[in-house]
Amino acid sequence: MKAEFEILRRRLSQSGVVLATLFVTACGGGGSSTSPVPPPPSPPPPPPPTVTVGLDMRPDNLTCVAPARPADDAAVTVSDPFPNLPNIIQPTKIWLEPVADPRWFVARKTGQLVTFDPDNATTLATYLDLSAVVRTQSEGGLLGFAFHPNYPATPEIFLSYTINHSGPAMRSVISRFILDNVSAPGGGTVEQVILQVDQRYDNHNGGDIAFGADGYLYIGLGDGGSGGDPNDWAQDTTRLLGSMLRIDVTGPGVSYPGNPYNVPADNPFAGNAECGPSANASDCPEIYAWGLRNPWRWSFDSVTGELWLADVGQGAYEEVDLIELGGNYGWRCREGAHDFNTAGCGTGFIDPIIEYGRAQGNSITGGLVYRGTAIPAMVGRYVFADYGSGRIWALQPDGQGGYVNDQLIDTNFGPTSFAAGEDGELYFTDINNSRIRTLAPAGAPAPDLIPTLLSETGCTDPTDVTRPYSGLVPYDINAPFWSDGAAKDRHLALPNGTTITRTIDDDWDFPNGTVIIKNFRLNGNLIETRHLMRHPDGVWAGYTYEWNAQQTEATRVQGGKSVRIDGQDWIFPAEGQCMECHTSAAGFALGPETAQMNRNFTYPSTLRSANQLETLDAVMMFTSPLPGPASGLPALANPTDNGANLNDRARAYLHTNCAQCHQPGGPTPTTLDFRYTTPLDSMNACNAAPLLGPIGVPNGLLIAPGDAARSIVIERASRRDVHGMPPLGSNIIDTAGVALLTDWINSLANCN
Repeated sequence: MKAEFEILRRRLSQSGVVLATLFVTACGGGGSSTSPVPPPPSPPPPPPPTVTVGLDMRPDNLTCVAPARPADDAAVTVSDPFPNLPNIIQPTKIWLEPVADPRWFVARKTGQLVTFDPDNATTLATYLDLSAVVRTQSEGGLLGFAFHPNYPATPEIFLSYTINHSGPAMRSVISRFILDNVSAPGGGTVEQVILQVDQRYDNHNGGDIAFGADGYLYIGLGDGGSGGDPNDWAQDTTRLLGSMLRIDVTGPGVSYPGNPYNVPADNPFAGNAECGPSANASDCPEIYAWGLRNPWRWSFDSVTGELWLADVGQGAYEEVDLIELGGNYGWRCREGAHDFNTAGCGTGFIDPIIEYGRAQGNSITGGLVYRGTAIPAMVGRYVFADYGSGRIWALQPDGQGGYVNDQLIDTNFGPTSFAAGEDGELYFTDINNSRIRTLAPAGAPAPDLIPTLLSETGCTDPTDVTRPYSGLVPYDINAPFWSDGAAKDRHLALPNGTTITRTIDDDWDFPNGTVIIKNFRLNGNLIETRHLMRHPDGVWAGYTYEWNAQQTEATRVQGGKSVRIDGQDWIFPAEGQCMECHTSAAGFALGPETAQMNRNFTYPSTLRSANQLETLDAVMMFTSPLPGPASGLPALANPTDNGANLNDRARAYLHTNCAQCHQPGGPTPTTLDFRYTTPLDSMNACNAAPLLGPIGVPNGLLIAPGDAARSIVIERASRRDVHGMPPLGSNIIDTAGVALLTDWINSLANCN
């Protein structure tokens, strides 16, 4: 009764009717009483205006409720997979040969590259021996190697090592070795030196190298040594030290010795003269990113292509970074996310993904994103270690757009590198004991309550998995996100008895247990269904399901993937990637907010077209009633509505596709604010220089009023490389969106 009374009270109060409490009195004791004459009846109030709503009642949701989050802990053990293999003294890096029947290759600090057969791991074979030239003092030695992208058809391997030099204490060398025999190189093997970099001290060499999916060679270098970067070389882009480099060593025109490498045209300082071993007159074009202290192991995610890097700290913090083109990671101005020596420092530093202090370790070793199958709870998570403490961790999304460390195991080993086997399982070098180790599951897998099949989620019709469960509320938004041309439908699922709270900025706060569902279709066929959940502990997380060709079932995708569908590469995001866009600054749930939902929608269950805000209000899905008619509340324009105001359309597009990251409190190092409520002159974009440089646009500004061709916002929206926006989840340029933003910027006379 109480619930029904509250509904009646709210409805009557909204109509101007007040419920009176009736008191009836009587006089007793033998006396007499006189009944008062009742006043004449008041005329009835006018009927309230009729508001058509789309639903008669709130759907009963018994099954589509977010379960408990998957367990954070992935129980692992460490074993020796090659117990009969001789000790590998001072192993610095391990990697699998990229052939059908591969050998393991291991670099030794002392200068030898050795191999062994994993199927008969009883002997070691020396593949290349640089011990006569390698300088091994302090942190020097043979530090990295990489196979040519076309190996073994192109019989080349690249090595990174340090040597003595008459001037500085140490010189880092990157060389190409043209092999006379891939199986066992002999006297006909030729070394071609590609790049040399001088260091004043003999520590902080970095030294890892790898080829990216773009075919370019990436090189990680430390700051040149000593402590505290006394020469500030990590912030000095006229030197190669303290940086991630990217060069083209396989493209047209590369020749030795005249032109051992080219500079990719989109490097931040491309076009400048190439740097020599020491200082340059201008910014070094080889630099991809900078502000690193000593990057000790980094890797590309084999699925997403993201570049994960571990940077060794000074004395307080170790850090993990996601490396972006043109990014400045702060050293020596900052150690981790903390000020270190800020003399002469600017702004715009990129925060680490995570950091940890000396209580947990003192020398981080980068690893890989796990793509194996033996440890399901680790799929898609970045695994790394600490050389000093022996601890091994896997990053876990925290549901707030960030990550936390999940310690897998505490060992007495000394991890110096990680690699993946043919099956995706992780191996690492243990320099303390001269062994190769592997991670394996310990006991039963941790429980994961997220169903494997979409039909098991309780969010679909039990008789037809392609149809929504009756407890869901369908909805649409005014300014849809760009999703590579896919058509979408959307549904809300709230636990019974819970409500949505509208915040002061017209964002929406959903109750624990909420599931927000989005279906994607290409050419009429379901291809993906995403569930954004607020788990019972209040943490948000995203999950995705891939539909089969028969349209009879969808299966959960863990760790992300890319699939060729109808002539385009469709991206299924990893769980952690979901929360890179569903940011805490934007309230996690991006589409359902007042300005997006303030529109009419035809409800399939009633075939009535009605305003969504007023419908949700009528069926008691808001914690408090609407403050007035929906016509008086904010509403975004539809960017595709050519009849709407151009400024409103463009601002709605930026709000939807960009503002989840580019607003105060967002995860980017910029001060951009692309929310539709922010005036143009307060967006920090109009007539503003780009933080990451003009990326090939002469005299480029983020927004150049009246000149879209000079506007970096247009340039980035027009690309799908490392400079493209959005930075993930899209392979196809939104040409209509680019045209809209172009027309808008060209229409601007100034920033007012």
